[in-house]
Amino acid sequence: MVDGANVLPADVKAALETRLAEVERQSKHQFVVVTVKSLEGENVEAYSLRLFNRWGIGRKGVNDGVGLLVAPDDRKVRIEVGGGLGKALTDAETGAIIEKDIVPRFKTGDMPGGITAGSEAIIREITQ
Repeated sequence: MVDGANVLPADVKAALETRLAEVERQSKHQFVVVTVKSLEGENVEAYSLRLFNRWGIGRKGVNDGVGLLVAPDDRKVRIEVGGGLGKALTDAETGAIIEKDIVPRFKTGDMPGGITAGSEAIIREITQ
């Protein structure tokens, strides 16, 4: 969990870090949440792919990582899914999570609530 945009209160960030560690311990799937203030002119797909690939999210040879990227200044959200989890979390499902769980909360100014709800929806998909 990296809150580079500083949008999460300390208690929400701590709870999310604990939850993400628990998911990795139980499922072995690595899931990271990252906020950045801005994408610095890069499109969200390229930025998230470059970031999560550079960090090596997921197990080597299994490619079972998931990354949630939020760039509030650019009003962009992206869920990046490693190929090893492509059946558990499809493009259609990631789109639905963004539209149903994340964006409505962001629109009301509840950035922590949107990130938490989106994270829980992702966790449900990758751990069933």
